[in-house]
Amino acid sequence: MPYLNQQPMTNKEIARLFNELAGLMEIHKENPYKIRTYQNAYVQLRKFGSPLADMPEEEIAMIKGVGKSTASKISEILETGTMTKLSEYYAVTPPGIRDMLNIKGLGPKKIHQLWKDLSIESVGELLYACNENRLLILKGFGDKTQEDIKKKIEYFLQSRDKFHYATFEREALELVETLKTKLKTDLVSLTGAIRRKATILNHIEILVALNDNWEEQLAPFIQLEKQKESSLIGTTQNDIPLIFHRCEAADFGSKLFKTTGPRPFLDTFLKEASAAEFKELTTEQAVFEKAGIPFIEPELRDDDSWIQAAKENRLPNLVTNKDIKGVLHNHSTYSDGLNTLREMAEYTREQGYEYLGISDHSKSAFYANGLKPDRVLEQMKEIEELNKELAPFKIFKGIESDILFDGALDYEEDILQQFDFIVASVHSVLKMDLEKATSRLITAVENPYTTILGHPTSRLLLAREGYPIDHKRVIDACAANNVILELNANPHRLDIDWVWIPYAMEKGVKIAINPDAHSKEGIHHIHFGVCAARKGGLTPEMCFNNLSLSEFEGYLNKKHS
Repeated sequence: MPYLNQQPMTNKEIARLFNELAGLMEIHKENPYKIRTYQNAYVQLRKFGSPLADMPEEEIAMIKGVGKSTASKISEILETGTMTKLSEYYAVTPPGIRDMLNIKGLGPKKIHQLWKDLSIESVGELLYACNENRLLILKGFGDKTQEDIKKKIEYFLQSRDKFHYATFEREALELVETLKTKLKTDLVSLTGAIRRKATILNHIEILVALNDNWEEQLAPFIQLEKQKESSLIGTTQNDIPLIFHRCEAADFGSKLFKTTGPRPFLDTFLKEASAAEFKELTTEQAVFEKAGIPFIEPELRDDDSWIQAAKENRLPNLVTNKDIKGVLHNHSTYSDGLNTLREMAEYTREQGYEYLGISDHSKSAFYANGLKPDRVLEQMKEIEELNKELAPFKIFKGIESDILFDGALDYEEDILQQFDFIVASVHSVLKMDLEKATSRLITAVENPYTTILGHPTSRLLLAREGYPIDHKRVIDACAANNVILELNANPHRLDIDWVWIPYAMEKGVKIAINPDAHSKEGIHHIHFGVCAARKGGLTPEMCFNNLSLSEFEGYLNKKHS
């Protein structure tokens, strides 16, 4: 059956299939001679002048570097759009591994190492591994190599249709401020999903109040792809998807409310509002006042149940960055962090925090240089010495203990009891059904030494869904055992998902907004955790690391008593 395409495949398209086949074969450590055959075919075909689609197979076979076997495969490609040999390798290679072949500078040999030695199977997992310095244990991977791979991955991901909130935030905020200055107006605002601080975004949306020549005024800030009646669609100068909405100054508040959305919230709001229309209102506050509903922060609008809460005066006082007093779940050079214990502590203190909880990886995390008991004791001794020097700032002795397959923690009791706190997390054997994953977490939660349940689903946004768990059962177990639930603030995780925060607060389970920092700069991930926590309605009172140093010490003393 002929390949159904409007145009025959070009020589370059055919050549790319041979290049992909050679790459996959090299990843699987196949016959080097055959690999070179397909590599040579790629080199020759991509620059061959005459269209292969117009040539008989016998003539194709005579092309330098091709031959009968390759010519036969070219005929198959022109007939079907692919080749059997390539399909066979697709069947035994995870899609994410194939994606890695598209990252320039990351060759098949390195991909083989990453897949087989670190069990990395997607681009997102690879980026996360770079952030946690996992590549440094592999032969041939140094600091520069890891950083280079990270930059190339970020570029690769930017070409996709979905992005982490953290990818867009800085440029979006800077663009808003630039527009205010250049256009000489304060009527500029983020809108849409980015204003609601959605964890995953498709684009930046900005609302601007402009009258005449608005298209011309906005032209320097957008690479235009499409224009509608009152909007421009394109990309920023850095190729980030961008939508400009335009309105009159008198209608700025009405348009900001409408474009912020989302649609379910707007529909529910209109049903509950005391007024039918919300036009020509200069501020968004005026929209709520006209509706007879207290103002609802944009972050809460992805859950329309907050409208009823607003009408009943039950809106929460949302947590802010300033409410975070201490930084828990951090890594140092003792395991896979980039900075020493001293550097982590001094930087945390400089940022105005009262305490640091160090929680390097436990002994089972061999891939992250996990701490064996002797190194645990060595670190504890250094912490004690630093605490004398840095007081009143304090470092707490913690560990990120692997939750083993049976739910046990990763040390014997004589070591576990010496930690001030323990973050219990799953890092291995992630392929579990709901019942196994749930029971594994609950067993860990029921361990009297567990303080915080870390990243409960082990998801990686845009890379890995995470294993399924019965969230209610896990949260109920946390409530019953006085265990804190982590909102891992790394923008690639943001786990636990914000949608479960209301249930956790209802059950009296506090949320720890933890950066999972693997460098001193990683501490700033707390900001993204706060953004996500606000979407779930988290209050300062229910945020665990809102506790002051003395309150935190009191909590730990009570738990250990």
